[in-house]
Amino acid sequence: MKKALIITYYWPPAGGSGVQRWLKFVKYLRDFGIEPIIYTVENPDYPLTDNSLQQDIPENIEVLKQPIWEPYKLASIFSKKKNVKTNAGFLSPKKSFSSKIMTYIRANYFIPDARMFWIKPSISYLEKYLKQQPVDYIITTGPPHSLHLIGLGLKERLNLKWIADFRDPWTNIDYFHQLPLTKKAKKKHHFLEEKVLKKADKVLVVGKTMQKEFEQFSNQVFVIENGYDSEISKDENINLDSYFSITHIGLMNSDRNHQILWESLQELISENTDFAKNFKLKLIGKLDASVHSDIQKYNLEKFVEFIDYLPHDKVISYQKNSQVLLLSVNNVPSAKAIITGKIFEYLMAKRPIIGIAPEDGDLAEIIRETNSGKVVGFKDKKALKELILNYFQEYQKGNLQVNSKNIEKYHRKELTRKMVSIIND
Repeated sequence: MKKALIITYYWPPAGGSGVQRWLKFVKYLRDFGIEPIIYTVENPDYPLTDNSLQQDIPENIEVLKQPIWEPYKLASIFSKKKNVKTNAGFLSPKKSFSSKIMTYIRANYFIPDARMFWIKPSISYLEKYLKQQPVDYIITTGPPHSLHLIGLGLKERLNLKWIADFRDPWTNIDYFHQLPLTKKAKKKHHFLEEKVLKKADKVLVVGKTMQKEFEQFSNQVFVIENGYDSEISKDENINLDSYFSITHIGLMNSDRNHQILWESLQELISENTDFAKNFKLKLIGKLDASVHSDIQKYNLEKFVEFIDYLPHDKVISYQKNSQVLLLSVNNVPSAKAIITGKIFEYLMAKRPIIGIAPEDGDLAEIIRETNSGKVVGFKDKKALKELILNYFQEYQKGNLQVNSKNIEKYHRKELTRKMVSIIND
């Protein structure tokens, strides 16, 4: 059996989307002749934890851990953030002058990210380990993209086969354009990104737009999407909400807070008495303060249920029971490339999907190919309103369903089979 050393910052008990991709690959790697070895942090600073994901870790897997020094705690001492508590209990920081200074320092001196202090110690530790315990591949997954520099260092010292996996872009990630970067810092980011892409034996990405972007530097870029790992819902097993529920699961930050959603809902509630009596919006996960502000602005408080972050195993039932599932993509320059991992969990639930995203983006293509819902553009309020009303009318008739197709290829085991085939080629 071949061996693969997988270098990842996120590993259970980490929660959220960052941990899912390689946790699920690792779950199935042995089925395809690869023994995984994990290298991760001993003292991580995870924003979310989810102990339910521990059950997906294969038995007797070797997990290597080394400590990391992260500047976040130090930054919090100097960064005086004023927290404002909303009616849903979410704390939203207002940036002080000192915190803006810290953001500038982080953006221009911690390149590629604040985990950069783990690079040299990790290369030193893993070089010694790999000389004693050789492997067939090293695999790095980012963000944080510092981990790709660990792979680069090991590649240069040991000349091992190296696969660089990008769960998100590097210089085209949604928040990159918002950072107060100097020209010198931007140049360094682009230099390191290009070096990683050229030196890696293979590059894995989650979507076609990122693939096209990276192919200017490498002809070994392959798409391995994210996926789902539970059984596809069957009609007889669904206990749908009795009311017309629309559910959004996951982080809704300011870039995902689209005004056309609140405007459409407000108008439908005021124009349609039946809609007002039967409608409820469920928001599961962390929300930006602007979301709460807009819900109040459009007088939607009594129609919204706020639910804090839920473990992965519990959130699945909410997906299956909802009448409609809502996806909100960041309205940023790189929006066409964004494929939120939640889409694949939504496909598994087999409920109609409403996506607010670029109509010519990668996410929209997946929804069209699977016939799982509709995507409307960021500014197309008319289309969004008509779509919600159409789904509501089908709900009233008892006919609200989706005839999705070609979903099975996104099961995590099938994706692992595809990935192993690529790295073994």
